Amino acid sequence: MDIIFLGVNDIGLRIYEWLCDRDSVNMVALLTEKSQLDLVHDVRPDLLISVGFDHLVPSDILEVPSQGAINLHPALLPYNRGKSPNVWPLIEGTPAGVTLHYMDESFDTGEIISQRQIETDFADTGKQLHRRLENAQYDLFTEIWPDIESGHIDTTPQDSENGSYHTTDDFLELCKIAPDEEVQAKEFLDQLRALTFPPFNNARIEVDGETYYIDVEIRRENETNPDVDGLLSSY
Repeated sequence: MDIIFLGVNDIGLRIYEWLCDRDSVNMVALLTEKSQLDLVHDVRPDLLISVGFDHLVPSDILEVPSQGAINLHPALLPYNRGKSPNVWPLIEGTPAGVTLHYMDESFDTGEIISQRQIETDFADTGKQLHRRLENAQYDLFTEIWPDIESGHIDTTPQDSENGSYHTTDDFLELCKIAPDEEVQAKEFLDQLRALTFPPFNNARIEVDGETYYIDVEIRRENETNPDVDGLLSSY
């Protein structure tokens, strides 16, 4: 099977390397920029695979591969289409997960091949959820690959009346913490933990002309240090 791979992020490279080790796969090219997509017309591969490709693929490109184009997205579609899908479940309470789907002319709206839900809780940060979503993407793709290779795939249309979509601008706006804004404690902590992704500086606040960056750590009661608790209670 001749494949052109579209991707640039860490999990995309993991899956790309996994596919390159398959005897039945002829990996023709790895593309990371939209300007490179004309190669698809020249090569006419059997399949396009996208993992972490940041650009919308035009319909004339999607029509070329004889077995279609598939995308692996770190969200439980139709929820959290678009950018930063590791952030919004922690803020909006939408379900987290990963989805393998066929690509169409819009972002993350094609028919679903398979998906898997990932549980979250109040101790999660954006970085922790991101890591679990990456591992789930890898597991889902490698498990479903034999069905893709054989062509034995049943798909499910997405629910067009539900779901959510977020842009890069939505994320950037979320990062701005207004010093005088009144907030609910739980909602504010949800925002901060969702933006916690060291070493990246996401949540930021300006106080007295200085910019400060904020990360948070939330621990369950059974994960606290009993010696420290004892010291505190003795005062």
